Amino acid sequence: MFSRYSSLRVALILALTSLSPVGAGALDAGPRTAADEAGLTPLERLGKRIFEDKTLSRPAGVSCASCHDASTAFQGVNGSPVPAVARGSKPESLGKRNTPTIMYSSFAPPFGFIDDKDEETGKVEKVPAGGQFLDGRASDLLAQFEGPLLDPLEMNAPSKRFAVETIRDGAYAPLTREVYGDKIFDDPDKAFEKLAQAVVAFEASARFHPFASKFDDYLRGTAKLSALEQKGFDLFKDPKKGNCLACHVGKEESRDPKDWLFTDFTYDALGAPKNAAIAATATTPDLGLCKRPGLDKFAPADFDVNTVCGAFKVPTLRNVAVTGPYLHNGVFTKLRDVVAFYATRDTDPARWYPKGANGKVEKFNDLPAEYRGAVNTDEVPYDRKPGEKPRLSEKEIDAITAFLETLTDRPQPATSP
Repeated sequence: MFSRYSSLRVALILALTSLSPVGAGALDAGPRTAADEAGLTPLERLGKRIFEDKTLSRPAGVSCASCHDASTAFQGVNGSPVPAVARGSKPESLGKRNTPTIMYSSFAPPFGFIDDKDEETGKVEKVPAGGQFLDGRASDLLAQFEGPLLDPLEMNAPSKRFAVETIRDGAYAPLTREVYGDKIFDDPDKAFEKLAQAVVAFEASARFHPFASKFDDYLRGTAKLSALEQKGFDLFKDPKKGNCLACHVGKEESRDPKDWLFTDFTYDALGAPKNAAIAATATTPDLGLCKRPGLDKFAPADFDVNTVCGAFKVPTLRNVAVTGPYLHNGVFTKLRDVVAFYATRDTDPARWYPKGANGKVEKFNDLPAEYRGAVNTDEVPYDRKPGEKPRLSEKEIDAITAFLETLTDRPQPATSP
């Protein structure tokens, strides 16, 4: 299991503070066609239309916005009977994994391996970071677009050409030509990439990173945290208590909201309890990063992929209070339960895991036994043993939960479902 020390956090923060969200806004904004499109450039407006287009699925009826609802920080399940996973365009199609928010996702660096230096030993090792999706299988937002579009369990579009021709023959074809020129549809392959770039531009617009939470106002000096919220923030930062900054990073000396993305974009194996409601993983466990296609092309020659089985990308905590259910398999519906799980997973495993056939608690039961050694058991607050005092008390768990609720952005304009 790789370590997480301050050098990694600082390096990532410095990189991120010089990073602008991916996108293009060079075109002059033309006449607005709807109130919820105000402030968007033509390119971003085109991306929004594609993002909301239900005719791109087969059967028609599901768009990107169906599972990324603006009212819940662009996360959702599209009427699924299983709260942990989204419903696809076919009534019987259900996802295999929790839908992540796409807010602030444009700040993620492309997938790759970065240096992680252990401050105590000086040892440097390569660790995976960046990318899109919980397993980083898309290197960036441009690559991410086609995943849900072509996935049989999601939008189920038959091909890229189908998507291009549907837009060519649809209501906003004139806007597409306005943005890209009259010959945009002549080459379907090139057209698809241009259309994907428009979606990326929309997802990189300020709508997806408004920095409009109470915490942002606190950083700017225009709001104060309550006593409970301040206590939670202090515990969040304390390396001997919550130690949350080890993964959900922020630049402690900075009052700039952009220095507080609350993720280092690396990957961690938490050993989440199994979610029996997800039929797809009943017999085929979700191993996360170690099954990422093409991982070997990025990894160092001596990298053991088994060390990242069960690892998923560290999510941003921005808007976490409204993006439940939680963890990669949506096993928790309440935010407080996630904080409590972090604090007591190892001191009271019977609280979270069932007993196996032998009558013993089956810890890390969502992973096959041979991969459970990859779960993070070294860092605070996971460095406890059964029966030991957890790093956080119940009142301290309440305080951190209260702090996390300050990270919710004020409501943004709704998108069509």
